[in-house]
Amino acid sequence: MHLFASLAVFLAAATLGHWTFGPPAPTARSEVAVTAAAGKLYVIAGSGAGTVDQTHNEAYDPATRTWQERAPIPRGMNHIGATSLGGKIYTFGGFSQQNSAAVADAYVYDPATNRWSALTSLPRALGSPSVAALGDKIHIVGGRDTQSVTTHYVYDPARNTYTTAAALPHPRDHMALVAAQGKLYAIGGRFNTFAHNVSYNEEYDPATDRWQEKQPLPTARSGCAAALFNGRIFVIGGEYDGGVFTQNEAYDPSTGQWTTFGPLPEGRHGTGAAAIGASLYVPVGAPVNGGSRQSSSLAIFTE
Repeated sequence: MHLFASLAVFLAAATLGHWTFGPPAPTARSEVAVTAAAGKLYVIAGSGAGTVDQTHNEAYDPATRTWQERAPIPRGMNHIGATSLGGKIYTFGGFSQQNSAAVADAYVYDPATNRWSALTSLPRALGSPSVAALGDKIHIVGGRDTQSVTTHYVYDPARNTYTTAAALPHPRDHMALVAAQGKLYAIGGRFNTFAHNVSYNEEYDPATDRWQEKQPLPTARSGCAAALFNGRIFVIGGEYDGGVFTQNEAYDPSTGQWTTFGPLPEGRHGTGAAAIGASLYVPVGAPVNGGSRQSSSLAIFTE
């Protein structure tokens, strides 16, 4: 009886939560920037339709279940890092070629005016940097120029300036970076290629300017979507040398434990995730590893 009870608990845990599909995005893309601002989901730039420098900025409104084309980002790129703060969207870095030729561009988008403005460029060119807002600052961590780096910049929107913080303990790009409970969590990613995925979960405390190793990601992967949702850090999808992941694993900073939730209906990488209200949104992305195919789907997760 104990064995069957344990199995039942395991199966229940493996199917926690529920996925549905919303209206597909207007443009099939991967290697996009994804964030939420003013109650809408934004999918910015990326690769698609045989090009690696898409400028599309498409917004999804959960209230009306509709997509709208918004002002394009000034420079088309892939693997841009993005986050939202104070109702605006900030983007940093990217690649001007497919997964190569890093740039130092930085922009801010105001949904209220539908306008982009250039910011002070990054101190160095970086593609696939991981970006998250913490307090009134924005952290740009890791990424790659010609190889993975440990760089950690802190951008101050009030001053339009950068400072340098404690370096990431392990160099990597295509990494999840999520703020929770006043700290940052750098999870997964890879060293240079998806043949070298990692499972690191490193916590950054701005009060001490130090990183600390935490319970590792159960499934080592890169190119995954991640977001804070219902108090947990969800890490979804990703790619490896041979395919894409459907895994949906969530870390609870309060307990230091990981929980397995219901998997993505279809494997994805090169996308992002954003929580709006009671749902977690994972748009577009690639259903195969690399950049040969893109999707326009909108996967929606609820607990």
